[in-house]
Amino acid sequence: MTDARTDERGDREAIRDLLTRYTYNGDRGRLDDLSACLAPDGTLEFSSKTPQGPAAIAQALSSGERNPQLTFVRHHITNPLIELTGDTASARSYFAVTTNAGPDHSGTYDDRLVRTLDGWRFAYRRVRIDWQTETSLYPRMASR
Repeated sequence: MTDARTDERGDREAIRDLLTRYTYNGDRGRLDDLSACLAPDGTLEFSSKTPQGPAAIAQALSSGERNPQLTFVRHHITNPLIELTGDTASARSYFAVTTNAGPDHSGTYDDRLVRTLDGWRFAYRRVRIDWQTETSLYPRMASR
C-alpha cells in the first residue's frame, strides 16, 4: 500500500522536472524535446500565438528571425506553486531570462497539466511577460 503523501511528493517532483525539461530544452534550441513536454493536444499561448500540439508548437517557436546577437539564453524558474487534483494539476511560476546582454525579460507561466501514459505533460501553458528591458535581444513583447 502506498502512502498518499508519497504519491503527492512524487507527482510534485515530476511536475518540477517537467518545468525544468521544458526550460533546458528551450534554452538549447531543442524544440522537439521542448514540444514533447506538452500533451498531444496541448496548447502553448505566447506573444498572441496559441499553437496546439507538439508539431505546431515547435513550428511556431522556430518561425521568425532570431537576433544574431543572441548567443546565450537562460530561463530561471522560481516559486512553482503546484495544485494537484488526481490526474490533473495546475502550476504557476515566475521566470526571469538572462542573455549574453544581461537581464532581458521576466514574467509568469500559468500551467494546466495532465498525467499521461508518458508522465505529466502540459495541457495548456500560458506565458505572460511582466517586464522587458529596453535593450532586449528579443523582439518587443507585450507586457501586462
